[in-house]
Amino acid sequence: MKKQIDDIEDIKIFVDEFYAKVRTDQLIGPIFMEKISDWRPHLDKMYTFWNAALFGVPGFRGNPFAKHAPLKIARPHFERWLELFYATIDEYFEGAIADDAKKRAALMADMFLSRLQQLNGNSDHVIF
Repeated sequence: MKKQIDDIEDIKIFVDEFYAKVRTDQLIGPIFMEKISDWRPHLDKMYTFWNAALFGVPGFRGNPFAKHAPLKIARPHFERWLELFYATIDEYFEGAIADDAKKRAALMADMFLSRLQQLNGNSDHVIF
């Protein structure tokens, strides 16, 4: 049965399940697996990120775009990332916070893709 995202424990569920999907995905899995050898720090950072994004809990520090800028990623990678993210949220959760998480993920993907395209001389902007 689906539930609402209420707290950090729910965030841990969707982050853990999402990255389990990512690690085995044929398109984006190899990119993540090449860059992340120890998943615990990455998962902990994602718990903090989503706790800040969804509930305003302070504690996240970092520059997510800077970590992604050097990667060889393009629109299909972002589309797959979003597809896996949405599927994970929809599999476990419902309600306003779940919808907000999906909206924020789409905005983040759009912003990252736009910035990467600008860095590469392509200003083609798309909204997911």
